[in-house]
Amino acid sequence: MKKSRGGSFGAMAVDAKSDLPSYCPSASNAARRQFLKSLGALGAGAILPGGIALLAQADAHAAAATLSRIDVHHHHLSPYYKKISGPTRLTQRSDPALSNWTPAIAVEQMDQAGIATAMLSIATGGIPANLAGEQERTLVRDSNDYGAQMVRDYPGRFGLFASLPMLDVDASLKEIEYAFTTLKTDGIALMTDYGDVWPGDPMFALVFEELNRRKAVVFIHPTTPSCCAKLLPNVPASWVEYDFDTTRAVTSLLVNGTLTRCPDVRFIITHSGGTVPVLAKRVADMFPPQMAAGAPGGVEAELKKLYYDIANGANPSSLAALTQLVPMSQLLFGTDFPFVKMSITVDGFREHGFSARDVQGINNGNALRLFPRLRK
Repeated sequence: MKKSRGGSFGAMAVDAKSDLPSYCPSASNAARRQFLKSLGALGAGAILPGGIALLAQADAHAAAATLSRIDVHHHHLSPYYKKISGPTRLTQRSDPALSNWTPAIAVEQMDQAGIATAMLSIATGGIPANLAGEQERTLVRDSNDYGAQMVRDYPGRFGLFASLPMLDVDASLKEIEYAFTTLKTDGIALMTDYGDVWPGDPMFALVFEELNRRKAVVFIHPTTPSCCAKLLPNVPASWVEYDFDTTRAVTSLLVNGTLTRCPDVRFIITHSGGTVPVLAKRVADMFPPQMAAGAPGGVEAELKKLYYDIANGANPSSLAALTQLVPMSQLLFGTDFPFVKMSITVDGFREHGFSARDVQGINNGNALRLFPRLRK
């Protein structure tokens, strides 16, 4: 299996227009010049097939220096997940990146998009709603093991958000232990709801207490509640319902006081917050006084503490709303690959007009606070 290493996340200058480190071309050229200088010292014999391989290797190392982004929203598709999900869940979109997905293709796409490391999570929609009990636990463990193997197969290129069988609290606590102790996961991936039970529900209290104890990063990806899967004819749930369910999940965490009780959990909310930035003021104005303990500093103050990835939400209206609500320190780069083309986020991010400082923060600086191991 082909392996490729990412670049370093040391201090770097950033070109706000190009959205990539300004040193990249010169670094690449310098590496190539140094190699050619060494090649001259070795003599003409180095130009034989073995020498050509060395030249290709030098170019690969030089290219690695251009990789600066940390993609916190990147899905993997284990063979078992594909089998149990059925063809319809994975063929609703015609993008060949989805139908032909492999870890090696993911790395190739990352290289083209300037992504050094991608945080893996179970495919969009998460655990199919028709799975429960042993089937659900089996899928979760398979997904986590598969993602961990990708991390090992491609050193430096991937991290992992492990999934949990949330409706089985005891099994979830065991999976947290396995994920952090055995797999060395970077965080946990949850869905916005589980069988119409949202994450702030009291039944999940023990899970969040354990995640808080571990100071875990928790990535929350949307799915569709049973009420709304086919609410509008000819309108897939991913078009609008995902963003609304994101807001339900965040509101659930607010009104049940999870954000206050678990201050050491670092939450990542996807897709530029869905409809959260637009509805934040409305929720704040209507938040009842008897629930004030769930947001002692006010609703908006709690929302500002959350992190938000810009995957499939790097557009003028979404970013305008999000940046009016939260500081730039809370924005993270993400792509939603392979369900969304990486270029949708890359191009929208580049065209928004962020300052060079903000570009660097979104590309990797903010994520490095969450995942300090990536500094190595």
